[in-house]
Amino acid sequence: MRIAYIITRSDDLGGAQIHVRDLASALQQSGHDVVVLAGGGGVLARQLEDRGVTVVTLQHMARSIRPAQDLRALSELTRHLKRIRPDIISTHSSKAGILGRVAGRRLGIPTITTAHGWLFDLPLKGRRQQLVWRIEKGMAPLARRIVTVCESDRQLAIDSGVSDPDRLVTIHNAMPDVEEILRADPASVPPRLLMVARFAAQKDHATLFRALANLTDLEWTLDLVGSGPLEESVRTLSRSLGLSERVRFLGMREDVPELIAGSQLYLLISHWEGFPRSILEALRGGLPVIASDVGGIREAVVEGETGFVVPENDDVLLADRLKQLIENADLRVTMGRAARDLYEAHFTFDRLVRETLETYDAVLAQP
Repeated sequence: MRIAYIITRSDDLGGAQIHVRDLASALQQSGHDVVVLAGGGGVLARQLEDRGVTVVTLQHMARSIRPAQDLRALSELTRHLKRIRPDIISTHSSKAGILGRVAGRRLGIPTITTAHGWLFDLPLKGRRQQLVWRIEKGMAPLARRIVTVCESDRQLAIDSGVSDPDRLVTIHNAMPDVEEILRADPASVPPRLLMVARFAAQKDHATLFRALANLTDLEWTLDLVGSGPLEESVRTLSRSLGLSERVRFLGMREDVPELIAGSQLYLLISHWEGFPRSILEALRGGLPVIASDVGGIREAVVEGETGFVVPENDDVLLADRLKQLIENADLRVTMGRAARDLYEAHFTFDRLVRETLETYDAVLAQP
C-alpha cells in the first residue's frame, strides 16, 4: 500500500508529529510505501529520513491562515500528490487536514483525517469558536473516515454535530515499548514526583503547587519537565509557597523515559486535555498516575486502580490523593503494576498499527 501522510509542520515534535513519525516508520518497515509531506524542514523531517522514510518538504504550508499562501500550499500539495499517486492519504493537524482533504477530493484519492483533539473544544470565545466548528463540520464530508485518538473526542464530534457516527472511528493513541531497564520502581523512597508539561495556560501548575504546599511535612520531590511562556510565573509561585527547595525545573528533555524510570509517581494537572501521550509513557513505565478529570483522561487512568482522577481546580482532593500515594509505597507498587498491565492490554503500538491498517483497508474496500 502506498500511503501519503500530510502534517502542517515538521519543525516541532509535539504529539501529532510523534504519532506520524512512529506510525510512518512502522508501516515503512513492514513493507508499505510511505511518504510524509510536511511544511518546512526540521526535527520531524530529519528523524523520518534517519528511519528511511521519504519526506517531501512543502514550502507554503503554514499554521497561520493566509488565503493567498494557503492557495499556493494547496497547489503545491496537489502537484506532489499527483506525482506520488498514493492509494490513501492520511492527514494530521488542522491546516494539513483542510488542504489534504481538498487535494484528495480533487484527485479522487481516499482521504482519512486524524483529529489530535478538537480546536473548537478549546477555550475559544464567540465567533472564533463558531468559525472553527463550522470549518470542521464543513470539511467532514471530504474524509472517508475521521479518526479520533480517544472515545471522548469521538463522542464530542457526534454531540456537537461535526460528523455522523459512521464516519468517526476511535483508534486510541499508543506508544512503542521500552526496554525493561526503563521500568520504574514505585517503591523507592523518598518518592520523586514527575510532570512533563508546557508552562502554558492549558496546564495547571498552580493547583498542583497549592496541594503540595499542604504536604511539606512529608518527604517528596517534584521534577517539572518542559518550557513555555508561563515558566517564570510558575517559578515565582513555587518560591512564594516555599516549595523551591522541593521542585526542580529541568527544562526540555530528550530523556523522558529515563526520568520516568527514576520516578515513583506521575502527575498531569491540567485545565483541558485530549488524550495525552505523556500519560501513556507513564503507564508504559509502570508508574501510578494522578491526573485532572478532563478530556479523555479517564480512558487512560482507571480511578483507584492505576491512579487517581481529580476534578479540575480541586487542590483539596488533589492533596489527599497525593498524600495517599506519597505515604504508601505498597499502593504505588500495586497501581504501578496495574498501569503497566493497562498499557500492555490497550496501548501497545502493535495494536495501533493493526487498527490503523484495518481502517485503511476498510476505506479502500469502499466503492
